[in-house]
Amino acid sequence: MKKHLITGTVILATLFANAQEHQLVKKWETDSLLKVPEGALYDAENKVIYVSNIDGQPWEKDNKGSVGKVGLDGKIITVDWVSGLQAPKGMALYKNNLYVADVDKVAVIDIKNGTIAQTIPVEGAERLNDITVDKKGVLYVSDSKVKRVHRIENGQATTWLDSLKGPNGVLINGNDLFVLDAGGLYKVEKDKTFTKLADGMEGGTDGVEHVKGKDYIVSCWAGAIWYVKGDGTKQNLLDTRAQKINTADIGYDAKNRIVYVPTFFKNSLVAYELK
Repeated sequence: MKKHLITGTVILATLFANAQEHQLVKKWETDSLLKVPEGALYDAENKVIYVSNIDGQPWEKDNKGSVGKVGLDGKIITVDWVSGLQAPKGMALYKNNLYVADVDKVAVIDIKNGTIAQTIPVEGAERLNDITVDKKGVLYVSDSKVKRVHRIENGQATTWLDSLKGPNGVLINGNDLFVLDAGGLYKVEKDKTFTKLADGMEGGTDGVEHVKGKDYIVSCWAGAIWYVKGDGTKQNLLDTRAQKINTADIGYDAKNRIVYVPTFFKNSLVAYELK
């Protein structure tokens, strides 16, 4: 009898361990002084986290938006580091420039001077959401309203992908482009067809970051974060929907495995270690 009990306990423990293969361990949370933070971006060289503040309605062009800075210790350095934006969301960093998706244009911020050096209009854009950049400085930015992904090279924007369902998160990993579209994570092939990696991530798929190999971490705006493995299986790491805590466009420190989560209406940034 004892032998069977021990065996059953071991099996249950093994199943639990497999189910909890990864977890997020909270490290810190900023004061709630941010202004509807939508996006977070980790800058390893400058040891800072950029945060996009909508400061108003999610898509309103009210000139109230800004980008702030948060230290790696969770202390807010400055809320309004660069102001004069509309409703900024996703960000991408290339050399000395921080690119910010801002409703119908991309703002180019000189990070050394902390000023908007240029704005790039995107014809026909209505709700630019996330942005990523490849190793040559070519940008890809999603538009959730018109359901497209635009490509920006040398300051000129063209439509790259069309007729999507509801694109948001975009990510360049190596030479490949990945897109979150209506609850699924997809790899965009060279012929612009889609290969599905995982789906069923409800709550508005928002941010995507590469962890290792073929593994990714995905946030959903409503308050959920998923670990997606290369074989298409996924694990729910965090669910704060019942507490009405949003998990918007995440940032990621790959070296230290830290996930930075903007809480949107809760006005804070939370750091979790990915175990």
